[in-house]
Amino acid sequence: MRFLHCSDVHITADYSSLPLLRLGWRRWVAMAELSVGGRKKAYARAPETLATIVSDAEQHGVDHFILSGDLTAYALEPEFQLARESLGALAEDPGRCTIIPGNHDVFTPGSHRTGRFARHFGHLLESDLPEHRREGSFPFVRLVGTEAAVVGLLSARVPSMPGIAHGYIGPAQLDGLAAVVMDPRLAGRAMLVVVHHAPLTHLGRADSYFHGLKDAQALFRLLPGPRYAVLHGHIHKRYHHPSTAERPHVFSAGSSTQAGREGYWLIEVKDGQVVGGRKHLPGGALH
Repeated sequence: MRFLHCSDVHITADYSSLPLLRLGWRRWVAMAELSVGGRKKAYARAPETLATIVSDAEQHGVDHFILSGDLTAYALEPEFQLARESLGALAEDPGRCTIIPGNHDVFTPGSHRTGRFARHFGHLLESDLPEHRREGSFPFVRLVGTEAAVVGLLSARVPSMPGIAHGYIGPAQLDGLAAVVMDPRLAGRAMLVVVHHAPLTHLGRADSYFHGLKDAQALFRLLPGPRYAVLHGHIHKRYHHPSTAERPHVFSAGSSTQAGREGYWLIEVKDGQVVGGRKHLPGGALH
């Protein structure tokens, strides 16, 4: 079986054309990142690149498409709309597509309170085993064929202020995940666990205090060995840490649409285990 994993596509609206009062103070601060930091230029072609990745999924004949959060720049309604359009018909089918929110998708209290992500992608949070949910829709379970399951977790929280970008899963979801792992209906299936924040950096270390996943070690304790993989984004580097006896595979998709760093993973599952992955460029070429 084959899974396409991408992340951090950051569809970006034209902020210069929008009324400042509508944007709110959090986005005022973030606009420096768009201009001085170069994000506006880096993601100018993000919709087209995401559409190309979706086309690649069809060409590769993947069994499931996974996007581990940060569809938007700063959680504006037009950004969610354009992300949905770029994903096309693929985003209509929970059986073929899993998408979770990232911290940029809940960038303001208002975007979270009004359920902006759920309005466009809530149908993709449906679960084949809803009895294991503990925090809203999470964790949700998607059974894929007879050899795999995709599990979605929520780590993205509304930041107290711009620049605070850490995340946590929390004891309730971890309890639900433990129940998923023990469920006999998943025996013999590889388990791909999708979370936005990174449990490890590309150097194999915990991420910084204001950027990392707070309960990464608790997550790892539930997922030892090659049956399991954690698929994440948040860090804009693409890397893989193979599984060990104590922890799962870790795949970071990086930022799949960032100019000069475009790409995604094709992850393979065989005989109920995650056997590896290959990095690809949009358009199908190997990295």
